[in-house]
Amino acid sequence: MANYANVENGIVKEVIVVDNSIENPQNFIVNQLGIQGTWIQTSYNTYGGKHLFGGTPINMNYAGIGYTWDGTGFAKPQPYPSWTLDKTTYLWNAPTPMPTDENNYRWDEETLSWLNINNK
Repeated sequence: MANYANVENGIVKEVIVVDNSIENPQNFIVNQLGIQGTWIQTSYNTYGGKHLFGGTPINMNYAGIGYTWDGTGFAKPQPYPSWTLDKTTYLWNAPTPMPTDENNYRWDEETLSWLNINNK
């Protein structure tokens, strides 16, 4: 099965599944299913521009409703105003990396830092 995202003005509106035996999935979706729009293939197995099982990645990330499409890749909505999109992975990066210790953290946009949520 293959997944296709309906993109309108650069935003994903819905994602559907189409059988792999369909020769022209975009044409099938519009003409046979009657769902108008621009349909772009997406894959559950693609994350950060890599295929999770060594296959060929498709459009950087699996698309979800509300994701953006810029003609190259799908990206989640921007989580915080200070975060930037890495155009090599289409993943969002905080201004500073999250610490990699045994604690749990959450991003604090006001201070532009990671807060340890283990310490209350």
